[in-house]
Amino acid sequence: MLETYHFMKKYYYLLITIFLLASCEEDIKFNTPAFQSLKDNVFWRAQNYSAQAKAGGGVYISGGLGTNVVTLKLPSLETKTYVLGVDNLTAASYSDRFAIDKPEFTTGTNKGSGQVVITEFDNNKGTISGTFKFTAVNTNAEDLENPSVTFTEGVFYKIPYTPLVNFNN
Repeated sequence: MLETYHFMKKYYYLLITIFLLASCEEDIKFNTPAFQSLKDNVFWRAQNYSAQAKAGGGVYISGGLGTNVVTLKLPSLETKTYVLGVDNLTAASYSDRFAIDKPEFTTGTNKGSGQVVITEFDNNKGTISGTFKFTAVNTNAEDLENPSVTFTEGVFYKIPYTPLVNFNN
């Protein structure tokens, strides 16, 4: 009887070990493409994203989460570092697309600071990748509760790029 007890105990432990090993699995999700950052030190990941050519040259790279959108405006697709807060050709903004009384934040000439780095532009696959960080100023100077917003550790990775479509052939 004691032998049966020890056998059952070993059998029980073996079943538990097998069950635990079988229930462990790796759920690896690759986040490709991606547009994410820390917004005021809180993780922020876009649900939708795009990169589009603009009529005067350059590109808009944007990521949206619900009604909130981050837009990076760059004068070219050249892989390099673009400094924000110097001019209006290179700018970053954050806003709520549908809110009437929500603040809108932007960088521009002598306004805000930061940088956008294009690390890769793959013309064959039509994707763009890079990093960003910026502090954008509230466009409503009277809003003392929300003077600025800061995005750090920002990454856009393999965002689909749409070139400017010319309908005049």
